[in-house]
Amino acid sequence: MPHLEAVNTPPARADVWHVGNAHCCVRYQLLAEAEPDLLCRALNLFALQCLTPEQVHVQRQEDLLEIEIVIDGLSWHRAQVIAEKLRNLISVCSVDLQTADAAWAEATQAAS
Repeated sequence: MPHLEAVNTPPARADVWHVGNAHCCVRYQLLAEAEPDLLCRALNLFALQCLTPEQVHVQRQEDLLEIEIVIDGLSWHRAQVIAEKLRNLISVCSVDLQTADAAWAEATQAAS
């Protein structure tokens, strides 16, 4: 019977949760029914992970809310997971996720 040996094999897939992954600035654009508690439920998904958005803009148009959330310091995978959680909230019609690095940098320079 052969002796057991330690085998050094590379991981089968990338560790998308690794803290060393590149971070980016992202923009979430939500369209949802105008429910009184919706904004709290959406922002709570960030608060549960100790994340504070850089910018939040909300506009009501009749029975719908248009919500835009800009947040920095997320890996793209983490941003996608939060987007999926936002899509699962009751009253949310759609969620669009995009990188906001260039647009955010321009807005920050214009404000300076």
